[in-house]
Amino acid sequence: MPVGIAVMAALLVALLGGTITDLGPWYESLHKPAFTPPRPVFPIAWTTIFALAALAGVTAWRAAPNVRISDTLVGLFALNGFLNVMWSLLFFRLQRPDWAFVELLLLWLSIAVLIVYCLRLSRLASMLLVPYLVWVSAAGALNWGVVQLNAPFG
Repeated sequence: MPVGIAVMAALLVALLGGTITDLGPWYESLHKPAFTPPRPVFPIAWTTIFALAALAGVTAWRAAPNVRISDTLVGLFALNGFLNVMWSLLFFRLQRPDWAFVELLLLWLSIAVLIVYCLRLSRLASMLLVPYLVWVSAAGALNWGVVQLNAPFG
């Protein structure tokens, strides 16, 4: 996975997720948990996470001993990117934090699988993904809090 491709993939996922994210009246009207970070924290965190994920992808890809393993790695990152964008779609566009929370569990699992798979190839690549798992864990707590404070949806 050349660096340019990894950067473009990370930017594409970030752009799609950012385009789908709507912080308009519906989102503003939601009751949010008291531990919700200030709004400027989110773009900083996501930019850092996407940069680390791209670096992890390149590092693990370069360490892959054969094409089958590198193709599997690319597939795992692609699935993760899809799940990342789907969360934004479910939460913000469909306005279904309840469905988004269920989908977030799949996103979390995809990150955990990436960490384990990358660990077989590169300890550094695996460690670079840990902040992503931590952030999505915190996002899960926030998402669950929104569900608890605002349900039912739909």
